[in-house]
Amino acid sequence: MKYITEFRSSELGEGLIAQIQHRSKTPARFMEFCGGHTVTIFRYGIRQVLPPTIEMVSGPGCPICVTANADLDKAIALAKVPEVIITTFGDMLKVPGSRSSLEKAKAEGAEVQTVYSTMDALNIAEANPDRSVVFLGIGFETTAPTIAASILQAEEKGIKNFYVLSLHKVCPPVIRALLDSGEVELQGLVCPGHVSAIIGSHPWEFIAKDYGIPCVISGFEPLDILQSVGMLVEQVEKGQSKVEIAYKRGVRPEGNQQALKLMEQVFEPSPARWRGMGEVADSGLKIKQKYQRFDAELAFDFDPGPTVEPAGCICGEILRGVKTPSDCELFGKTCTPENPVGPCMVSAEGSCSAYYLYGGGRGG
Repeated sequence: MKYITEFRSSELGEGLIAQIQHRSKTPARFMEFCGGHTVTIFRYGIRQVLPPTIEMVSGPGCPICVTANADLDKAIALAKVPEVIITTFGDMLKVPGSRSSLEKAKAEGAEVQTVYSTMDALNIAEANPDRSVVFLGIGFETTAPTIAASILQAEEKGIKNFYVLSLHKVCPPVIRALLDSGEVELQGLVCPGHVSAIIGSHPWEFIAKDYGIPCVISGFEPLDILQSVGMLVEQVEKGQSKVEIAYKRGVRPEGNQQALKLMEQVFEPSPARWRGMGEVADSGLKIKQKYQRFDAELAFDFDPGPTVEPAGCICGEILRGVKTPSDCELFGKTCTPENPVGPCMVSAEGSCSAYYLYGGGRGG
């Protein structure tokens, strides 16, 4: 199977590991930003095969995990508005807010439907003209274009009962905020593949230029990760700092111009709250004034109530890369995938979930 089995070859993997072990002399801490990369690293035991000179830490690249409790509370409060049907991807259901979750709200009578695309949500709106259908727009640049397209299609078809709660986030500003905080010293970044497929490699150039940190955009298979780590090691050993694309089958320097135009047509930058990092300027996407009639936050009167953080949960510190799940007293005890306390244990891309399923490995 082209582009799948080739990137899981044990023979090729052994060759890449040998190259990394031979070349890596300088101690270096690399952060993988994307939750998909985190899962691959744990699932295939990549931390365990890297030389002791290399430490891997996980960053805030899980969109479910970084959604602040205050924003989750908005979604749950909207679900309790009588005429509203909430549509969302399935991994949102169990994420706990301050007092409840969408799953609990559904059990109490709210109508919450799992969908696989925004087009599904539009179809539900067309089939229920007497109800208001709200799609939860949670994700990075990867999903934002499809949601922008759904708003444009709703306008074109005259669908008046479709709304979006835009909780989208964009990634480069939060990386800058993370680096400015100085909490974690990094010698390299594994940049997200799917996000970069949309925005390209150019938006990451500030990392190398302003902070002197090497960057490599990676795919999601184990050999993708090993190749990217090898490229970072090469830059570190040569004293270089630049942005490289290891995921050339999915990413172009200029990104996906069609998708970017859709985003720019419907959304504009806004501040956004990130779990563990607070409000980050220009890291969110709000619906432009031209399309505000689709903005669920403006269309409905609802009260999410005061925000309460889960006691003992260190998800925010894990997302910043300053702690690991094994540092949390709740991990694997009070907090499990069946009974999650924080979102890092809920999402399939969450660090806690990956640790729980595959083990932390060396460095964790």
